[in-house]
Amino acid sequence: MASGEGTAQAAFARFVRRAIDNARMERGWTVTDLAAQTGIGRSTVFRWLAGDWHDYPELAKVRGFCVALDLPVAAAFRALGLPEAGSALPRRGNDGPVEADVRAILERLADPAVSVEEKHHIRDLLRYLAQRPIRQPE
Repeated sequence: MASGEGTAQAAFARFVRRAIDNARMERGWTVTDLAAQTGIGRSTVFRWLAGDWHDYPELAKVRGFCVALDLPVAAAFRALGLPEAGSALPRRGNDGPVEADVRAILERLADPAVSVEEKHHIRDLLRYLAQRPIRQPE
C-alpha cells in the first residue's frame, strides 16, 4: 500500500472493506460470492483491499461493484479522491428545489455517518416512488 493513511489507496481500501463486511453481514456473501455478484475478479477485490494499485481502478468496475452492493457510487469516487466524478448532478448556483432535494438525498446516502438502516429506508422509499404509478389528473 502507498505510504500514509490518508492516501486514495488507503481510503478506497477502507471503503471496500466496509462494503465487504456489510455484504457478509447483510447477505452472507463471501469474497467469492461478492466477486461473482459484482463481476469483479477476486484478485481485483483483494488488490483493492490491500490498496495495491498505482493507477486508479477502472471506474466501470467501481460502478459495477457499487451497483451490485446497492452503494452510492459517489462515496466510492470520494474515497478515490474524485468527488465530482460521482456526482449525479453538477453543482450549479441556480439549482431549483427539486435538484436541491435530490442532491441532499445523494449526500445523505454517501455520508458514512448515516446508518445502514437509514440508507436502506431512503433507498426503499426511492424504489417505491420510482415504481409507483403516476396519478392522472381527474
